[in-house]
Amino acid sequence: MTAGTLLNARTTTAEHELAALQREHGRPLFALLLRLCDGDRQRAEDLVQETLVRAWQHPEALRADAFDSVRPWLLTVGRRLAIDARRARQARPAEVGDAVLENAPVCADHAERAAATLDVREAVKTLTPEHREVLVLVYFQGASVAEAAETLGIPPGTVKSRAYYALRALRRVLPGYAADLR
Repeated sequence: MTAGTLLNARTTTAEHELAALQREHGRPLFALLLRLCDGDRQRAEDLVQETLVRAWQHPEALRADAFDSVRPWLLTVGRRLAIDARRARQARPAEVGDAVLENAPVCADHAERAAATLDVREAVKTLTPEHREVLVLVYFQGASVAEAAETLGIPPGTVKSRAYYALRALRRVLPGYAADLR
């Protein structure tokens, strides 16, 4: 028998032993790992495969005379692999799919906000001084109608009407911002 034939015979024997191991202990191992993986079948199948790879890498553990069955060894290895996999997932950030990204809130672009601010400043410059004073006090400085009336020395009704007509004028000058001016 040549060295290549002997190697092929060993490989074939190892493959047959691994297949027999899978047939005999695969279902209980999968059931345990499925519970440890919270019902994730794909992850449990991957761990079963990894457990069998470990068994293939350590044939001495499978042939030891210290125990009657290899099932406890397989279950222990599988459980440890499941624990390691869970710890690894918890140590890194969660993966995000495309569907999550499509529904993620979009942060306002600072450039757009700066451009909008410039547009509004230019539009406010087109207002009459009386309308501009009311808008600056009520909308930009946050004064109430009564406070603006007291500051300007005019009745509250006049503050309201000037604010109304100032916003109406801004809607005409800033048509793209009309929804924001209501």
